[in-house]
Amino acid sequence: MSMESDDLIRLTRDGAIATIWLNHPQKRNAMTYSMWVRLGELAVELGADPEVRVVVLRGSGEQFCAGADITELNVARRPDERSFSQVNLDAEAALAALPKPTIAFISGDCIGGGCALAIDCDMRIATHDARFGITPAKLGIVYPSASLERATHLLGPSVAKRLLFTGDLIDAEDARRVGLVDEVVDAAGGGDRLATLTGVLASRSLLTQAATKSMVAGVMAHGHVPDELRQRWIEIAACATDSAEGIAAFVDKRPAHFTWSGPDDD
Repeated sequence: MSMESDDLIRLTRDGAIATIWLNHPQKRNAMTYSMWVRLGELAVELGADPEVRVVVLRGSGEQFCAGADITELNVARRPDERSFSQVNLDAEAALAALPKPTIAFISGDCIGGGCALAIDCDMRIATHDARFGITPAKLGIVYPSASLERATHLLGPSVAKRLLFTGDLIDAEDARRVGLVDEVVDAAGGGDRLATLTGVLASRSLLTQAATKSMVAGVMAHGHVPDELRQRWIEIAACATDSAEGIAAFVDKRPAHFTWSGPDDD
């Protein structure tokens, strides 16, 4: 395993699996301006890295993320700097668009901007001690439209409105019940479950995963897969070797070794 550190954001790599660590435990991993900037950069970098097939987002220490560091919300910025809100939105958009499977592994608090980050990921695994809340109503903030759209797509309008209207916190089992969490695990065995899932995802066809992620996003935006997007993936798949390898592996009764790592492979 290798590790890269940028103070409040750490990146570790274990083969094809990259883990982004929110590393601000003294503030329950609340997101500072620089953390949003670096998270957005990493999402873009890992999305383009042919060696990476799965990305995990988790918090250092006992918490996932307690949201944005509100002490930085109104800090004056230079005219050439993006605002705090803009770096927040840009990082979330980059994470949501990362063209590989993403997993939020959640323990402790997953609140406000932390809950938005979890929703930006494709899958969410929570330990039993996790608690969740979408809390702009406690601060008098209008929730960003892109974050609201992703929450509504995941949870449905009724649950999304209830969580946004009240700002109430819910536990891991309630989060699973309403679809905010895919799995709830014991803290002691959570790491093993995460390793198993990331291993499975890394062994599967990234071509299938990337096409699925792209076309599901098209369905959510338009109600169907747009013709241009459908044709793009047909053309990419026609130039890739994953299908031939998958069929050969099935016939030979062996594990497939998929090599497609991005559209530049076609």
